[in-house]
Amino acid sequence: MIRVGTFNLNNLFSRYNFEAEIAAIPGEDPGGIALTFESSQVKVRTFMGRLVKAKKQDDTVEIGRRIVEVMNADVLAVQEVEHIEILKQFNQEYLQNLYPYIALVEGNDQRLIDVGIMSKLPIGTIISHQTATHPEKPDERVFSRDLLQVEILDHNRKKLFTLYNTHLKSHYVPYWEDPIQGALEANNRRRRQAETISRIISHMERPNSKFVLTGDMNDGPDSQFLSPMFTADKQQLVNALQNPAETRPPKAESTGQGPGPQTTAWTHRFNPPGPPLPEYRLFDQIWLSPALANRFANPTIDRRTKHGGDGSDHDPAWIDLDL
Repeated sequence: MIRVGTFNLNNLFSRYNFEAEIAAIPGEDPGGIALTFESSQVKVRTFMGRLVKAKKQDDTVEIGRRIVEVMNADVLAVQEVEHIEILKQFNQEYLQNLYPYIALVEGNDQRLIDVGIMSKLPIGTIISHQTATHPEKPDERVFSRDLLQVEILDHNRKKLFTLYNTHLKSHYVPYWEDPIQGALEANNRRRRQAETISRIISHMERPNSKFVLTGDMNDGPDSQFLSPMFTADKQQLVNALQNPAETRPPKAESTGQGPGPQTTAWTHRFNPPGPPLPEYRLFDQIWLSPALANRFANPTIDRRTKHGGDGSDHDPAWIDLDL
């Protein structure tokens, strides 16, 4: 059995926190960090006027613990990682070098968050689809980050399956944009991304191919904007997380806003302001090709102990593949 999982690591940045870490000057190998001094000030990059900080130490330790002690996936798709150097550093310092094979290609995100693959098994061909476009907007890259395609091999270098990892457009609308028009454009971009994924997979995979599509889809499996993604070459992909087990029961609601989730199939919790109830959505998904439909078991989500999340605002999910 090969365990395949997905986990949004929630801003695994390498940049040092100006306020908390200004005195901690890195050595010769700071994980891709370049610090320059001018007039006793550190030059740091910002995003939308805000300082981009390194992930908090406690949160980094916690996501590392969940990966090593709870998930122990053989192949792990990750999202929201700044670059491959910080992913390698994270693997070395927090995962005890659990993953000897790591793949990441810089994508399109202005915040510099990428998708990557960490594997105990050898990695074969790596293909980035970051430059893909959609017919509706042929001059614009369709993916907010990337669709990363990676071959997973056995130790004899024989191909086992192909893994596609992505992170689709979020629902976030900047405050200076019209909220209704902004939400419409976000949904339409997610639809264009879903249609492009279906087109790419249909082109890259044969009808009997073994492949897994996973990542943070920023919408539920029942979303009309994602529905084109679940069909490749007129074959319906299989949702491996329809009825997952949980590592622990979810923390009970304490806000007086009603009951907790009505299903185990959720990885993201959103608590809107005002009277609406919290929303529990399966943003982090695992979809299987028809050839793998009857070859998976033990779909599981590691449930958070805090409403805000344990090191991440997404809960990790995984399945076991019998190959």
